[in-house]
Formats: sequence, C-alpha cells, structure tokens
Amino acid sequence: MLTLHGLPISNYYNKVKLVLLEKGVPFEEVHAATHSTEEAVLGASPLGKIPFLRCDEGAICESQPMLEWIEAKWPEPALMPADAFAAAKVRELTTFIDWHLEIVARQLYGQAFFGAAPLSESNAARIRKQLEHNIAAFKRLARFSPYVAGDSLTQADCAAFNHLPLIGMATKIVFGEDLLLAGGVDYKGYVKMISERPSGQRVSADRKAATQPKAKP
Repeated sequence: MLTLHGLPISNYYNKVKLVLLEKGVPFEEVHAATHSTEEAVLGASPLGKIPFLRCDEGAICESQPMLEWIEAKWPEPALMPADAFAAAKVRELTTFIDWHLEIVARQLYGQAFFGAAPLSESNAARIRKQLEHNIAAFKRLARFSPYVAGDSLTQADCAAFNHLPLIGMATKIVFGEDLLLAGGVDYKGYVKMISERPSGQRVSADRKAATQPKAKP
C-alpha cells in the first residue's frame, strides 16, 4: 500500500495529498513529524523533511518528484498537459509558487503562526520587497481561467490551493495587508472553487481537524 508520511497541517503534504485524491489513488496516511532524527525517517527523507512517500519500489522525498512519479505511474486523470510546452508552463508556474512565493513567505511563518519574536524591521522590509517583486512576476504567469494554468486542473493548482492562503494570511498578520491581494492577485474565489471539489473538501477538513485543540478527557 502506498503511504504518505507527514502532517495534514503541512502545505507540501497537502499538495501531494490533493494529487493522490484527484487521481483516486489508494493510499494511507502515516503521521511523521518534520525534522525527525529517527533512522526510519532519515532512510526515506535524509533531511528529515515531510512529506515523503513509501511505495513498493522504495521511498521518495521532496514534493515535486513525488508529483512527477505519481503522474507517470497513474497518468489518468491527467494533471499535466500532453503538449510538451504546455506541460513546461505548468512546471514553471509550480516552481514560481513553491520557490518564489511560498519559500520566501515561509520566513514570516514563525512570527505569524508560531509565536516567534517579531522580525527586525530590516529583515521584514527585505522579505516584503522580495515578495512584492515575486508576486508581480507570478501575476504575469498565472491565468486563473479558471485554474491557475488555464482551463484544466493541473499540478500547479495543487501547489496554489495549499500555498496561496498561507501566504496571504502570513503577510496580512506581519505587514497588515495581504500582499497577494495588494499585488492584484485575487485568489480568494479561486481557492473557494478548489475547496468545493471533493479532494479540496477532504484536504481542508483534515487540516482543520488537525489544528483543533484536543478535548480534555
């Protein structure tokens, strides 16, 4: 049985989970904390990062190689265009969302979500400037017609659905405004559309359940 290891509060875990759900691939979820030093985890994900997959052939870490493997093994329903150039544009968008938006915004998450000390003014200003620049670049690529890469759901949507709300929330908390909206990326209706799909409903419900305080016995 294919197993997805990680936490349902992780946006990269949910990026992979959304793909598996969209494709109807049977899988089990296994709890794994990030930065684990357990040998069983490091054997599959040498940096101790989540998510990672275990399958009959072995283990795969890093979300994008996971998506590529899933697409190759279960090509239908397709989450990548058949046309080579169109597929490259989907990969381009996914790279922008993962590396030029989310990874930059991730520097805000400690302050925004986990009670870390506020960033220094100079560091916050640096991150804001980089995000504003990268959001403007992303806006040139994203189509939202109605999906982020065009008229079909693709791997890029599995990244966008899970990353964009976090980026918006983090910038709103730290800077007092949602930099995506301020930059002209009106993603709210798009996220609502994806969240109404059965896969989006499952990811959202599981994430919400994982963030609810545990009831005291």
